Amino acid sequence: MKAIEVNGLSKSYGPIIAVSGLDLHVDEGEIFGLLGPNGCGKTTAIKMLLGLVRPDSGSAKVLGRKAGSKGSLENVGYMPQETALYEELTVKENLKLFAGINGLSGNEYRKREDEVLDLVNLGERRDSILSTLSGGQRHRVSLAVSMVHAPRLLFLDEPTVGVDPPLRANFWRTFRKMRDRGLTIIMTTHYMDEAVNCDLIAMMREGRIIAQGSPSEVMSRSKAGNLEDAFLKLSREEVKV
Repeated sequence: MKAIEVNGLSKSYGPIIAVSGLDLHVDEGEIFGLLGPNGCGKTTAIKMLLGLVRPDSGSAKVLGRKAGSKGSLENVGYMPQETALYEELTVKENLKLFAGINGLSGNEYRKREDEVLDLVNLGERRDSILSTLSGGQRHRVSLAVSMVHAPRLLFLDEPTVGVDPPLRANFWRTFRKMRDRGLTIIMTTHYMDEAVNCDLIAMMREGRIIAQGSPSEVMSRSKAGNLEDAFLKLSREEVKV
């Protein structure tokens, strides 16, 4: 089964076209990256798949169900770009709260608490008040919260923005571990250099996809040595058209 099936998804805000004719098909067990500069439509696309924004046209399925429906969200986790946590609660209390919202409790929750805190390397800080943690640590708590209920599909919106290089490398090790356990990850980023870590990518510009495939395929088709050069070249070609 496809994790994501998107056909002709579009969204405008008055005269501003946020997403135009988006087509995406993502298999389960992949890391799929939506690439592009701020304002190109990446976050709007993610929010339509989560049911947070209603599309103007097109269709989308998440894990075989209509995007935004209760059935589609039961096995989905979401890490927004801005940390949405309770600063006055401890790490553990934040985890328990969001686990409860997703129907996880008792022994099942306690097992997941240990697993996700180990995955993000925060086991020793579980009893720390969130406001006492560094920005990078809070970012890791946000990731732990998004996956505490053991989702099959995880949406990550700019998960490494503002993160220093060592922590970014640690995040990617975590993403690959989760992928290897069967989790599907859909992430947005404007860091072209890190997108080579994705299994598949789709480059977006002004709401439209201008290239799609594996990082190596996109670079090969554009005759570029890296994804940043590939994006610049493809963007120029798009303007000419």
